[in-house]
Amino acid sequence: MNPDLDLVVHRVIRAPRATVWAAWTDPDRFARWWLPAPTVCRVDRLDVRPGGALVTRMSDDGVDFVPHMDVTFLVVEDLERIVFTNTVDSSWRPVPPAPVHLTAEVVLADHADGTDYRVVVRHGDPASRTRHEELGFFDGWGSVTKQLAAVAENP
Repeated sequence: MNPDLDLVVHRVIRAPRATVWAAWTDPDRFARWWLPAPTVCRVDRLDVRPGGALVTRMSDDGVDFVPHMDVTFLVVEDLERIVFTNTVDSSWRPVPPAPVHLTAEVVLADHADGTDYRVVVRHGDPASRTRHEELGFFDGWGSVTKQLAAVAENP
């Protein structure tokens, strides 16, 4: 972790690692937590494997959906780790992602109270990291992590 380039969210989720993993890999569960409420998430594609894709849309009214994310998974280690980037889309094309380029690493580990959940979001330069933080990284990723915990802890 490089504090000049990376942002981190860390939490203990009071659920087994397999349950947290399922919330990341099952489209229906994923849609329940991925965007800060009250925004609604629709999962168009969730293929959790190296080279697979995550494509989501979002809606503030639950009716009109607009594109949200189109990313590629780089690393998937069952029940342990997921790494994805928004610099390559689901068609394997380089893209200029907005608002910042990032690579996110999700790490799950056993904890006496459930699952140690850590997300490290890496940026290519300090300006991108700062911009992401100013755009509300901790509020956004923090709130969806809280929602993920609610989905996992109350299946």
